[in-house]
This record gives sequence, C-alpha cells and structure tokens, in this order.
Amino acid sequence: MAIKFLLVLVTLFTGMIAGLFYAYSCSVNLGLGRLSDPEYLKAMQSINRAILNPWFFTSFFGVLLLLPISAWFTYGRFDHSVFYLVIAALAICAIGVFGVTVFGNVPLNEALDKIDLGSITMEEIKRQRKIFENPWNRLNLIRTLAAIATFVVTVLALIKMKMEKRSHNRNLPANSSD
Repeated sequence: MAIKFLLVLVTLFTGMIAGLFYAYSCSVNLGLGRLSDPEYLKAMQSINRAILNPWFFTSFFGVLLLLPISAWFTYGRFDHSVFYLVIAALAICAIGVFGVTVFGNVPLNEALDKIDLGSITMEEIKRQRKIFENPWNRLNLIRTLAAIATFVVTVLALIKMKMEKRSHNRNLPANSSD
C-alpha cells in the first residue's frame, strides 16, 4: 500500500510539473512574446523570482526525491517492468527536466536577474531579450516534453503495478489472506 501511495504521489508531482511547463509553452510564453522588450524582460524577471516558492519546490524537488525512493521500493517486489519504468522516469526527469532546468534555464534566469533594466539603453534591452528569449523557450520546450514523458512513464508504472496486483490476487488460493 505504501509503495502504491508513493508512486501515486510521484505521478501527481510529475503531472503538476508537466502541466506547469506545458502552460508556459502554450500560453504564458506566447503572451509574454507579445510584450515590448522592456515589458518582456521585466515580466520574466518577476516570474523567475515568484516561482521560487515552497509550492514549486515541493513538486519539482519532490519528483527528484520520490522517483529514486520509488525505484528502491519497486525493485524485486513486482515484475521487473515496474522497476524499469520507474528507472526510465527517473532518467528522463533527471536529465530532461532537472538537468535542462538547472544547467539551462536557471543560468539564463540568473543572468537576466542581474540586469538593471532602468539603467540600460533600449538597444541593450533589445539585445538582452534576444540573448534570453529564444534559448529559454527552446529549453522550456525540451523540459516540457521530458516532463510529459516522465508523467506518462509513471502512469504506465502505476498501471503495470495494478495489473500485476490483480494477476497475483487471481493466482492466490481462495482461503489465502494475501
């Protein structure tokens, strides 16, 4: 029961992260893209500061914490496919979501945060947007796809776990309490 709860929780967190990145890809970034250069940079600075909150950290780092724990608990307890699905989700998430965020989006966010928009020229603002916007959006697309893939794989692990449980219960003798 604890294993199932753990996998449901990590699936929920992966879905939340996938939804967040998806919302950015299909609406937030499109809306921000319509802003003038100074408005765009100011909005991104504000968003990048605001997202650093306990709600985001719980789901984002929760996935990274719960996936290895889920792998540990599924190893040897189910058909190896459940374990391998969790390991696949962990690899996709660690590289495609966490890695891209930490080594791609975060450095761009930090560089943007250091810019004092009130003290630079319009030409420099335009240049800074060019440096930031397209690379950030490309990286966000990569992590969005990776987060969706992570979610799908954790859902498949849950389904496989449920199927194995049903198969196991059908094979028990009628008087068994397992």
